[in-house]
Amino acid sequence: MAITLVNPSGLPEIGAYRQVSVATGSKLVFVAGQVAWDAAGATVGEGDLAAQVEQAYVNVGTALAAVGGTFDDVAKLTVYVVDWTPEKMPTFLEGVDRAAARLGTTPGAPGTLVGVAALDVPEHLVEVEATAVLDA
Repeated sequence: MAITLVNPSGLPEIGAYRQVSVATGSKLVFVAGQVAWDAAGATVGEGDLAAQVEQAYVNVGTALAAVGGTFDDVAKLTVYVVDWTPEKMPTFLEGVDRAAARLGTTPGAPGTLVGVAALDVPEHLVEVEATAVLDA
């Protein structure tokens, strides 16, 4: 595996992710921001943050699988959430947990969550992009 996730002493342990990832592979993979579209391009879970988080993460997993990767290869996630407030964290994490159950792995790479005013279309509430490193 090309990615090692670390929680350094002196930094808080966050249950949803690790603070640092160390990449030793040689093939970089950049996954475009994924939203809650199904394979036909229809929005999944309109108005439901947990459902959209689940679908966006599953879509990232699908993109990674297409190039021989999994969430275990992800070095960094960036998540954009419309109208973010800290009160939305339990719903967000519910979506991550549901995606993890479907994917068979827990996305635990370092991540950044950014609150935004809007995404590409009004019904999208979340977008997830990933950078992964694979052994060539």
